[in-house]
Amino acid sequence: MLKHILSFLPVSVLLFAVPCEIQIQSVQNSADTYTLVLKHDKKCEILMDHNRSHISLISKVDDKQVDVSVEKRNSTSDNTKVEKIITLAKSKMGDSYAPAKAGPDHFDCSGFVYYVFKKNGIKIPRTSLLQSQSATKLSREEIKRGDILSFDTHDRKHINHSGIYLGDGKFIHSSSGKAYGVTISELDKGFYKDKFRWGVRKTEK
Repeated sequence: MLKHILSFLPVSVLLFAVPCEIQIQSVQNSADTYTLVLKHDKKCEILMDHNRSHISLISKVDDKQVDVSVEKRNSTSDNTKVEKIITLAKSKMGDSYAPAKAGPDHFDCSGFVYYVFKKNGIKIPRTSLLQSQSATKLSREEIKRGDILSFDTHDRKHINHSGIYLGDGKFIHSSSGKAYGVTISELDKGFYKDKFRWGVRKTEK
């Protein structure tokens, strides 16, 4: 297994026009554990997806860069608005989960959604429950990219989690689970399959 990992590193990728390279700096092992110490560019960061045992390398995009990009793009079309939301949301991948936080680097679930929409000039409620009540309810078949998704993760008939739909059955959210931070999850399989309740759309005039 270790040889398999080593055969794929170092790896270079290009995200947001920023070259990212990851290398194994050292390998530490004990009787039953291998630990890989990774080295990477300072402009990039490592995202661990514990649910799927994936290591991802993403470029860092700070708020100032995103804000300038948003200000320069003056189109008012819904598609452009949605892409701004998705771009900012993805730039926060790997930022840590923190209760009652709404950015810029730590988020609870509704705080993450609130932050992304607020940065794009869209006012929404702060909590998952109120976000779920802020527009007409949309079924699984009706949701589109950029919609806010509402979940009942404890099956108590009470909305307690929210995220942003990316399309193709995936959504981005700040998870208090294994990822413990901003991550991308599957909507139609795995843990969230039976937890989704409805979506709401806040990107249309």
